[in-house]
Amino acid sequence: MTARSPKPKSKSDLRKHLEGLRREIRRHNRLYYTQNRPEISDAEYDRLYTELKRLEAECPDLAAPDSPTQRVGGSPQKGFRSVEHLISMLSIDNTYSKEELADFDERVRKNLPGETFEYVLELKIDGVSMTLIYERGSLVRAATRGDGRTGDDVTENMKTVKVLPHKLKGTRPPETLEVRGEVFLTRDHFLALNEEKELSGEERFANPRNAAAGSLKLLDVSLAAKRNLQFFAHGTGVYPQERFRKHSDLLAFFRESGLPVNPHSRVCKNLDEVFKACDDWQGQKAGLDYDIDGLVLKINDLDQQRRLGSTNKSPRWVIAYKFPAERARTRLSDIGVQVGRTGVLTPVAHLEPVFLAGTTVSRATLHNEDEIRRLELKLGDAVLIEKSGEIIPQIVEVIKEDRTGKEKEFSFPKACPVCGSEVVREEDEAATRCVNIGCVAQLKARLLHFASRRAMDIEGLGDALAEQLVEKKLVKNFADLYNLKKETLAELERMGAKSAENLTAQIERSKGRELSRLLFALGIRHVGTGAAKWLADRFRSLEKLAVAGREDIEKTEGVGVVMSESIYDFFRTEGNLKVLEKLKDAGLNTTEPERAGSVLSGLTFVLTGALERCTRDEATKRLVDLGAKVASSVSKKTTAVIAGAEAGSKLSDAQKFGVPILDEAALAELLNGKTSVIKKGRNG
Repeated sequence: MTARSPKPKSKSDLRKHLEGLRREIRRHNRLYYTQNRPEISDAEYDRLYTELKRLEAECPDLAAPDSPTQRVGGSPQKGFRSVEHLISMLSIDNTYSKEELADFDERVRKNLPGETFEYVLELKIDGVSMTLIYERGSLVRAATRGDGRTGDDVTENMKTVKVLPHKLKGTRPPETLEVRGEVFLTRDHFLALNEEKELSGEERFANPRNAAAGSLKLLDVSLAAKRNLQFFAHGTGVYPQERFRKHSDLLAFFRESGLPVNPHSRVCKNLDEVFKACDDWQGQKAGLDYDIDGLVLKINDLDQQRRLGSTNKSPRWVIAYKFPAERARTRLSDIGVQVGRTGVLTPVAHLEPVFLAGTTVSRATLHNEDEIRRLELKLGDAVLIEKSGEIIPQIVEVIKEDRTGKEKEFSFPKACPVCGSEVVREEDEAATRCVNIGCVAQLKARLLHFASRRAMDIEGLGDALAEQLVEKKLVKNFADLYNLKKETLAELERMGAKSAENLTAQIERSKGRELSRLLFALGIRHVGTGAAKWLADRFRSLEKLAVAGREDIEKTEGVGVVMSESIYDFFRTEGNLKVLEKLKDAGLNTTEPERAGSVLSGLTFVLTGALERCTRDEATKRLVDLGAKVASSVSKKTTAVIAGAEAGSKLSDAQKFGVPILDEAALAELLNGKTSVIKKGRNG
C-alpha cells in the first residue's frame, strides 16, 4: 500500500508531485501488466490513478501526453508479434460505491434526454482481456489488449483453450466478427499450478489473473496447453450492426455459436434492480470457482451505446462496480524474514488465524522494511487485513487505540537470516539484499544463471538438476560444480552414466571461458553482459578488478556510481571472496585475451525500444563481437542510438546531444560492416 502524499504547496512542488505519481503508476503498470506480480491492491492503484487524473484536470498546463491517464493497459510484450486492433480496446471506468453508480446513471440520462434505457449486468471476471477475430466463422487471430491500440498475437496459445471453438456453430456466420472477453483460471487450476511451481522451486504466481497472463506469454505452446485456461465472451469490436439490436442479443448469439458466455448476466430495467444485484453478488461471489472483483454495467441498446460514444480512454456507456475489499481484524504475533532466490529479504507477518474471504489467514506480506515503517507496525499490534485481488493478504491498518504498551518494536535484520552475511540496501531502492553468492537461499537461481548460455554456457545443467544438486547438498556454491564426479552425478534422477559424462565435460570446458563471461556469471548486481565486457576490457584480470577502488571502477565506460558501488562491495564480501578463490583453484580462466581490431572498434552504441528481427541481447552480442561497445545511456561520446519500436527517453537524449539515430534496417547494414550508415542516420 502507498501512503497518501501531502498536498503540494507550490507550482514547482505540484509538478514534482505529478511526475512522482506518474512514475509510481507506470511502475505498478509494469508490475501488473508486464511482470505479473502486483504489489498493491486494485483499490490502492485506483486511488493513485484518480488522484493523478484529478490533479491533471485541475492543472491542465501540467498535463503530459505520455501520462498513464492517456494510455490503456501496458505495452505489447517481446517475443510475440505485435498486431493492431481493428477497433481500439478501451478500458472501463471503475466505481466503488452506489452513489457513483447513481452518478453514472444520471450522466446517461443527460446524454439520452427523454429516452428509456435498460442495463445488462455481467460479472467482472478477474482475468486478462482478449480479442478474437473470426473470419467467416473461423478463428484467425487472438490478441491481448496491450496498449489499447496494439497487442500481442497469442493465437496459437489461445487455440489450446479447450472451451474456445476454432469454428463457430451455425450456417450464417458473420463475414468478420470480433469477440472480446476475458481469459482466466479457476481457483482449483490456479492452486494446482502453484503447487507444481513450488515443487519445482519456481516463484509462485500471486493470483489467478497473473497466472493467466503468464500462461499467455509462454513461448512454448505445449506448456500453455497444460495451463487449463478458460474464456468468457462478453462483448465485441467489429460485428454486423444490422443483425443485432441489443447487447443481450449478441450474448445469445455467442452462446448459439458455441462461444462460452458467463451464465450469470442479467437485464436490469432500472437502478434499483442494479443495486439489488450488487448486494446479491457481494455475498455470492465466494461460491464461484473463479475470481470476480465486481460487476460490469452496460447500456443494453447498441444504438444508444454508439451515440453515447467514448473518451480517448473509456466508453461512456459502461462502468465497472468494484466490490469493497473484505477486511478482518486480527493480531500480529511475529514478523519473519524470508530470503528470496535473488537475495531480497521479504518480511512476512505472522498473524493470529482469522477467517477472511473464504479462507483462514495466518500470514500476510509486508513487502519491505519501508512498509513496516509506514504502517508504524509493532509486534503484538491489533491490525486490519484485507485480500488484494482476493488472494494476497496484506495489513492495511494498525489499530493504535488498542495498544497496551506491551507492543515491541521490530528491527529489520542487518545480517542475512540464512547465511549470516551483512545485507545491503542501495540508495533509492526499497529492497534489502543478501549479496553473498554462497547463500543457500539463493543457490538454485545462481547456479542456473552461472550455467546459462550467455554466462559459462554449461549445457545440461537445467532446472531439475540444479534442484537435486541443492537438495542433496552436493553443491553449496557454484565453485562446487567443478568438484562434481561422474559417478555421483550418474546416481541422480534422470541422469545416468552418459548424461553425467556429458555434463562433466561441459563443466570442464567452461573453465576456459573468457573473463567477461565469468564476470557476468558471478551475478554481480547491475552487471549485465555489456558492463562485464567493458570491465574485462579495462582491467584485463579478475585480480585487478577485485582490488580496484570505487572511483577507479567508475571510470570504466558505461559504469555509473550505483554499479561501481555494487561491484566494489561484491569484492569485499567475505563469502564471495571464498567462492572466487575456489574458482581460481579449480583452474578457471580469470583473464581477458587481447582482441584483434574490427570494423566497429572504438564505436559506442545505445539500444532503445523493441527490435523485430532479433532481441536486444542478440543485437548487443553481435555489436560487441564486431568490436563495438554497447552502453546503457546516451552521452555526447555515443556514436549512434539504434531505435526500435516504442523507443523511450534515450531517443530524447540522442536528440538533445545531436547523436545519429539508426533504425533496424540500418542496424542490419551495420552488422554487415557497413559503417557508412551512421552518417546517413537521422540526426538527433
